[in-house]
Amino acid sequence: MIERYTLPEMGRVWSDAHKYELWCKVETLVVEAHAAAGTIPADVVEPVRNAPPPTPEAVQEIEKVTQHDVIAFLSAWADNTEPREAARYVHFGMTSSDLLDTALALQLVEATDILLAKADALVATLRDHALEHRATLRVGRTHGIHAEPDVWGHRVADFAFAMARSRDRLRRARESVGVMAISGAVGTYSNIDPQIERQVAEKLGLRPADVSTQVVLRDGIAEWTSALAIMATVCEAIALEVRHGQRTEVRELWEPFGKGQKGSSAMPHKKNPIISERLAGLARVVRAQIVPVMEGIPLWHERDISHSSTERIALPDASIALDYMLHLTDRLMSGLVVDKERMKANLESTGGLIYTSTVLLELVEMGMSRDDEAYPLVQKAAMETWQTGVPFRETLRKHAAEAGLTLDEARLDEVCRPERFVERLGPVFDRLAALT
Repeated sequence: MIERYTLPEMGRVWSDAHKYELWCKVETLVVEAHAAAGTIPADVVEPVRNAPPPTPEAVQEIEKVTQHDVIAFLSAWADNTEPREAARYVHFGMTSSDLLDTALALQLVEATDILLAKADALVATLRDHALEHRATLRVGRTHGIHAEPDVWGHRVADFAFAMARSRDRLRRARESVGVMAISGAVGTYSNIDPQIERQVAEKLGLRPADVSTQVVLRDGIAEWTSALAIMATVCEAIALEVRHGQRTEVRELWEPFGKGQKGSSAMPHKKNPIISERLAGLARVVRAQIVPVMEGIPLWHERDISHSSTERIALPDASIALDYMLHLTDRLMSGLVVDKERMKANLESTGGLIYTSTVLLELVEMGMSRDDEAYPLVQKAAMETWQTGVPFRETLRKHAAEAGLTLDEARLDEVCRPERFVERLGPVFDRLAALT
């Protein structure tokens, strides 16, 4: 991922320097376990433990010749080991994927914990914003067309619960990627005792794979990537709502716009929803990693490396992009400007057409048949309002009179009261208030 969208903490997780630190940690724990089991000399443990990780530059220089990153790493690390002879027992009984998959599991867990912390913060931001606006009336929209009265807090509550579910989904996926294997060349433990694997897993806080064939099957990593993509898409759903709300014709919502910020190089009046649009673009990047990662599940026989090149790009890019998206979405919602007066104006802008559903039911309760009498009457009045701009109550009276029907104006006042539409949302906000 390019530096523009990389936050420092997540960037470090996927840095080469940190990767080699983790590789050293895994190899050292294996050496310690071997020494404790008596399979290698005990006096090699301290030199290996004290050897500093090789620099990325040192590894890259050797890899130019070996064309094998693990061998290059082991050689560069051996150069840092005093005495160098102690390094002969590093990687004892292991194969490359034992190291790669185990260290990758550590990186995935670290990345997940960063994402979960940000998701927790975003859930809280969305929850608090929704509760603040539980009485902020606005028009609900279906197909982009005004439907019935709603409250802004109801819309945001939906996002809060969706983000909470996404967080919980990612937490479950953390278990799926926190899996390691140290089982040898084709996973048969031919040159390494399974007890070594169990001891190293316990110290790393990982779970040994139930079975491995040199590599850990990628279904868990595919699940994790899918969980990231869903969470990114929830962020995009939030951004899409804000983008619509900031349109000139709507003007109900405004992204935070800082002092000195400029919206256009040509048009000084512009305040564009750039945060939301950036979120929409980055969501595509995260979603795009699902198929390449999933295609790493089928490999030739016990192992090939067709998954490797994909994962070196897809896993860092997906987690770095989502990390930035969560940060950006929290910033968006924390600084979102809600124009309550504009929401009220838009609510009233169709001359009362948003009350057709309750008027329809009122006519049914007065004794009219729904499909043959009430619906056609209300629809004719509504279509006239659309075409002429005459308020719906007036066109309704006209068509009711033509049908020989007298309307109870006091009753219509009640059914056309916007607050009436949201009176039963209390339990929704009670559940929202309990969301953690």
